[in-house]
Amino acid sequence: MSGKNVTEVVAAGLEGIARAARCLESGGLVAVPTETVYGLAARADRPEAVARIYAAKGRPDFNPLIVHVAGLTQAERLADISSLARTLAEAHWPGPLTLVLPRRKDAGLAEAVTAGLPTIALRAPDHPVMRALLERCDFPLAAPSANRSGFISPTTAAHVLASLDGRIDMVLDGGATSAGVESTIVAVRADGSVEELRPGPVQVGTRGAARGIEAPGQLASHYAPGKPVRLNALAAQDGEFLIGFGAVAGDVTLSASGDCTEAAARLYACLHEGARAAAPRIAVAPVPEHGVGRAINDRLRRAAA
Repeated sequence: MSGKNVTEVVAAGLEGIARAARCLESGGLVAVPTETVYGLAARADRPEAVARIYAAKGRPDFNPLIVHVAGLTQAERLADISSLARTLAEAHWPGPLTLVLPRRKDAGLAEAVTAGLPTIALRAPDHPVMRALLERCDFPLAAPSANRSGFISPTTAAHVLASLDGRIDMVLDGGATSAGVESTIVAVRADGSVEELRPGPVQVGTRGAARGIEAPGQLASHYAPGKPVRLNALAAQDGEFLIGFGAVAGDVTLSASGDCTEAAARLYACLHEGARAAAPRIAVAPVPEHGVGRAINDRLRRAAA
C-alpha cells in the first residue's frame, strides 16, 4: 500500500471500519476520528508501519507516540500499571487522558513507538469509530495526530487531507471531532506523584519541571498555521485575520458566548480558517486560563512560537 499516492476517504460505517482494519493489519496508515482530534493509526507492533507514521508526518524521531488501547486489559500487556495508574484509568477511560507508564520489556512494540524511552504513553479513546476499530484489531494502534508534524491538528477529514493527502492510505470520515484539543497527558511517577506533561480536557496531576521530551505535544513550536500568530488581541490590526472569543467578535469566533468547552472544540477549525485566509497574519482574542482554557492557551502559545 505504501506505493499508493491517492488517499482514499471512506465513510466510518461498519464496512469502512472493516476495510480500515484490513489496511492496518497489512501495515497501512489510516486516519481515524477520536473524541479529541483525528489520529494517524498504524499497528504499533510493526517497525515498518511505525516508521511510515514518522515519514508521513515528517515527525522527529525523538518524539514518542501515543498507543491507543481498548482498555485496561490490553494496557496491562504493554505497561506496568500501578494501583494509582489503575485508579486514574478506571476514572477517566475511555476518555481524553493519556497515561505515561513504565513500558513492559515483553510489550512487543516497535522501538520507535517510545522513541527509546523506558516509558509508554497509553490512552483508551472514547469515540465509537476508534473503539470499533480497536475491537476489530488484535494489535495495539500507535496514533499521533493526523497532520504534518508541527502543523495544525485535524478535527475533520478535510483537515487531514490538507496536509497528508497522498501520504497515507485512508481516512475514516466520522465527521467533526467533539473535544477539539488533544488528550491530557500525565506521567505516573514511581514516587506516587502524577505530573502533567500536556494540559487537555481532563484536569489531573500537577505541573512539573520539564525533564525533556517525554510525550507528544511538548515541542516549543507546534500546531503552527504557517503564518505569524499574535495572542491576547482585543482587535485586529492591518493584515490580521482575527479569531474572536466572547465579546471580541473577530472574523470567526471560538465561542461567541465565551464558553471554553466550545472554544476547545472549535480551536483547530478556526486556526485552519486563519491559515487559509488571505490575511498574512492571525490574531487571537484572550481566552481564560482555567479549565480547558489552559489547554487552549498551551496550544496557542506553541502555535505562536
